Amino acid sequence: MIPLRDANPTRRTPVITVALIVACALVYGYQVLLLARGGDAALGQLITRWGVVPAELVDALRSGTVAPGEVVTLVTSQFLHGSLIHIAGNMLFLWIFGNNIEDRFGRLAFLVFYLVGGIVAGLTQVTIDPTSTVPTIGASGAIAAVLGAYLVLFPGARVTTAIFLVFFYQLIEIPAIFVLGFWFVLQLFDGLGSLGAMGQATTGGVAFFAHIGGFVFGAAVALVVRARSGRRRTGRTVG
Repeated sequence: MIPLRDANPTRRTPVITVALIVACALVYGYQVLLLARGGDAALGQLITRWGVVPAELVDALRSGTVAPGEVVTLVTSQFLHGSLIHIAGNMLFLWIFGNNIEDRFGRLAFLVFYLVGGIVAGLTQVTIDPTSTVPTIGASGAIAAVLGAYLVLFPGARVTTAIFLVFFYQLIEIPAIFVLGFWFVLQLFDGLGSLGAMGQATTGGVAFFAHIGGFVFGAAVALVVRARSGRRRTGRTVG
């Protein structure tokens, strides 16, 4: 099940959403160029330097000698991707759902929300798998925060989704609550399954708990935003 577009118009141009997509694309282009010129070793060095390595971050926190370079990886890791499919899938979700959250939050608030959501997602993964020496990269944790907010704020929005049945597919419109709810439940099952089966929080290189942490953060922020909006509307009605 792959979402393709939503029927949820916006009032303003999603400048931040587009800028984030462009930034990720440019960084990925640099990764491809680095791989072509320096090989796997050069690309691996880049990812290890700017991706989140849970064991290194935890060791630094325990020793009390956290350097700014280690902390900043919680942000820089959000712009690195492991493959063309990885970045394409992430940017598709960001394009479909990010514009409405940017429209609702405002541009600056959305940028802060997105980056903090990615940080929370990264810290969730580190907490679950603190001994991992594998760098965690990708925008999926931050985008998961966007998905969580979208589910809370626009549960009834219609999402055109491709449903695949072996060699055939069908396009149908499904309410966002089902599309995103299914996605989140899948992350939960896969995340818990990876812990039980392998004793670690990643399977096939996927940081499921980063997705879970980001989604929960986004939903929580959206609940606060929705509650405050409701109070303001009530206040205007009473006045």
